[in-house]
Amino acid sequence: MRHLIDAYAPAEVARRVLDVGVAKARLAVPDALALALLAGAFIAMGAAFATVAMTEPGLGFGPTRVLGGLVFSLGLILVVVAGAELFTGNNLVAMAWASRAITTRQMMRNWALVYVGNFVGAVGTVLLVFWTRTWTASAGSVGLNAVRIAAAKCDLGFIEAFARGLLCNALVCLAVWLCQSGRSTTDKILAIVWPITAFVALGFEHSIANMYFIPYGILLKSRPEILAAAADGAVMTDNLTLAGFAANLIPVTLGNIVGGTLLVAGIYWFVYLRRHVVTRKDD
Repeated sequence: MRHLIDAYAPAEVARRVLDVGVAKARLAVPDALALALLAGAFIAMGAAFATVAMTEPGLGFGPTRVLGGLVFSLGLILVVVAGAELFTGNNLVAMAWASRAITTRQMMRNWALVYVGNFVGAVGTVLLVFWTRTWTASAGSVGLNAVRIAAAKCDLGFIEAFARGLLCNALVCLAVWLCQSGRSTTDKILAIVWPITAFVALGFEHSIANMYFIPYGILLKSRPEILAAAADGAVMTDNLTLAGFAANLIPVTLGNIVGGTLLVAGIYWFVYLRRHVVTRKDD
């Protein structure tokens, strides 16, 4: 019975991640897009949840950020347990590529399809949340906090955004990696919570979450309710534009790729799989 309870060892996790990577790379286009759309929506819901949790931070800076991270974990929990395709987690597909189990084309196709699907899912959720007008809660404080979060992201410089993206996805991919060690839903949830809480609390940058945070802030920044809520404290939104969105998303995405592929997939591949070359079966 013990083997049914104990976590998988790291070497076993590496082989499991490799097999999952092969399956992801071979997903049919409609399936990949549909599951990616779901993941974008799931991450967006986690971001919306975190925005509310971090509004009017009576607990103080640190505890509020930790609380925001805990509730943001909802997004990756839904992705992993319910099943969806998330670009940042799929950077682990690089392990299958390094083992020659899939081609470069298959890996890049998966990343491109999933990134596009995540974008559609996240931006679609922005519109739905906007239409609910829940951002008017607490006299507009929820919406004002959303604008402040988005504006802060657009004010980051390229290097700062890249570094925050790199460290963010190292933690996200570690969360996904740890999930492969678990044998139950409870194992997976516990594995997700702490790395995700850490990246949010530390202020790191997640490209798919930003596909929700920044467009949402752009939609809200000129609303009369938000301007009224901000009357006692100015919010600098000069960079909170579509150009500012792109200026954030590009370095954050690049950082996410480097953090996930090199700091997690690359190192674990080198330790556990570099002698394990798979005979590829091309589609």
